[in-house]
Amino acid sequence: MILLTTLGVLVVGQMYTVLALLHSMAESLGSTPGQVTWSATAFGFAYAAGFLLAGPLTDRYGARTVITWGLVVATAATVAVSAAPDLTWVITLRVLQGLSAAAFAPAAFSYVGHHLAPPSRGMALTCLTSGMLGAAVLMQIGAQAVEAPLGWRAVFLLSAALMALSLLFVRRVLRPTPREDTGASGGLLHAFAVMPRLLRRPRLIALYLATMMLMGGFVSVYTGVAVAGPPDIAGHPSAVLALRAGALPALIAVPLLAPVLSRVLAPRRLASSLGLAAVTVTAASLLADHTILLAGALLLFVAVVAIAAPAAVETVSTSAPHARGAAVALYACSMFIGASLGPQLAGALTDQGFGTILRVTAVGLLLGAVLALPALRRRPCE
Repeated sequence: MILLTTLGVLVVGQMYTVLALLHSMAESLGSTPGQVTWSATAFGFAYAAGFLLAGPLTDRYGARTVITWGLVVATAATVAVSAAPDLTWVITLRVLQGLSAAAFAPAAFSYVGHHLAPPSRGMALTCLTSGMLGAAVLMQIGAQAVEAPLGWRAVFLLSAALMALSLLFVRRVLRPTPREDTGASGGLLHAFAVMPRLLRRPRLIALYLATMMLMGGFVSVYTGVAVAGPPDIAGHPSAVLALRAGALPALIAVPLLAPVLSRVLAPRRLASSLGLAAVTVTAASLLADHTILLAGALLLFVAVVAIAAPAAVETVSTSAPHARGAAVALYACSMFIGASLGPQLAGALTDQGFGTILRVTAVGLLLGAVLALPALRRRPCE
């Protein structure tokens, strides 16, 4: 789990490194920061599409194999980005980087479902999702630290070197699944054909929509802080980054509480966490004039999200035990769709003020809690 959590920060964090490099990349490539943001958008869309490929591949070939080959391609693509001569090449290579990076999350979640016993699964998923959530802050801080003395290309070169090094540990630490040892029946086309069948299950669809509300709310809140928050925070990237970093203790503390949290069934944790998230965001909407209190409310909000995210993965995974990779890939895709819609929601409501953004977000989170309620029934999805 140390390996998978670390890889989660490194691989998923590739989505966020560009956000800390916009100005230096624009100057080097003869472009503007606004145009360079397309490299983040290109990565994001490719990342979402990659989830839908990685899930069936994981079911067919096993998690360790998919993680290994994903890292091989991602390493090569990341090196290529560091050598890109212009923005067009950066955007093109970021598409390849996003596709290959997407192999990690569905395979990692599937690995946990296959190889860890239920009592340990909750803590493992909490560590993994906390690392992925923390990547948004950690990789931006790391990118800023490397870029200042060495330039933006060194950020990608260092990332590629760490990915290449991790391959040694992946092959020695991770165990093959039975599918990797004996081969899966039905072929690769059969693995892809599972996805449409999963999308005909109402309770799974409800879980995917609840996930969209959760991650959309998470990103919407922090986007709202940046574009419409208190005057001493909004418009100041360093202040926004400091506020995000202030939530890191929650991402560290929640995994330590996992043994206690795992005593509560995953569907119940998911529904109650979404409801509590709605309450904390509503409270934050009333604290815009009190920066310290706002930071405290956001700290609690991040803690609740860190509890809800692994509960969602565990609920989805156990709802489709014979197609775990495909089910979790759809979860990851819905998570990214929600994260992509969050900034659009905040942007559309910017003129209405910070409080309105948070109150609308709270309504969405409450709707997510309602969508998660059907999963409380014990019988498996049909």
